[in-house]
Amino acid sequence: MMCQAECRHYLQFSFQLPDVYQVFESVAKKYDVMNDMMSLGIHRVWKDLLLWKMRPFPGTQLLDVAGGTGDIAFRFLNYVQAQHQRKQKKQLRAQQNLSWEEIARKYQNEEDSLGGSRVMVCDINKEMLKIGKQKAHAQGYKAGLAWILGDAEELPFDDDKFDVYTIAFGIRNVTHIDQALQEAHRVLKPGGRFLCLEFSQVNNPLVSRLYDVYSFQVIPVLGEVIAGDWKSYQYLVESIRQFPSQEEFKEMIEDAGFQKVTYENLTSGIVAIHSGFKL
Repeated sequence: MMCQAECRHYLQFSFQLPDVYQVFESVAKKYDVMNDMMSLGIHRVWKDLLLWKMRPFPGTQLLDVAGGTGDIAFRFLNYVQAQHQRKQKKQLRAQQNLSWEEIARKYQNEEDSLGGSRVMVCDINKEMLKIGKQKAHAQGYKAGLAWILGDAEELPFDDDKFDVYTIAFGIRNVTHIDQALQEAHRVLKPGGRFLCLEFSQVNNPLVSRLYDVYSFQVIPVLGEVIAGDWKSYQYLVESIRQFPSQEEFKEMIEDAGFQKVTYENLTSGIVAIHSGFKL
């Protein structure tokens, strides 16, 4: 079994990193299947927890960066729609004098089903966006959703535009993380929130050893068997080990101008949710 120090030594000397764009272009078609296989399906719970931590309200304008497959966007739309419907039902129960026609009209108003909420999915990779659009069409997502080709380090949006910025399992693949964080701060409205779900450093020695063995000896094999791509999945594993620790990343978020920065470890620190506010 390799310890964490040995793994870092391995990263530095044994592997030449491929082009990140090509990696994600390569894995796009099998991305969802491989996520389920690599995490044993737990990535779905992690993403659900990100939404519960966000707790968006109807009218929230969300920017989801590096979210081409739509996983966060779809959860956001489901959440705000459920919130809006609960609010609408509560209002209707309070208005006993409405006619049947008025009640039916309110329920059938598709444009208002999200309470004004919108999500903009921004990804640098065309293939990932293509997969996301196909999933949105298949699952019936239409209203409140837009897809934009763009770079996290140079976002194609005006200042002070969004209420929430999310990036899930994407920031470790950005070349200049500090620049991406500054861009996140720029496009958020005053009072806006930054949320990042990312792989992190395991804080349990036993779990850490098992995780290292699984990561370096099993995941690349799964990548070869399922996606026919050993190299890309070896890169993805190694990019996780090179990412800053929870405390180091917290400091980077603060350096970008965010305040009230916190993080929450999930699954013994395999992943962490980082939160900060533009105040």
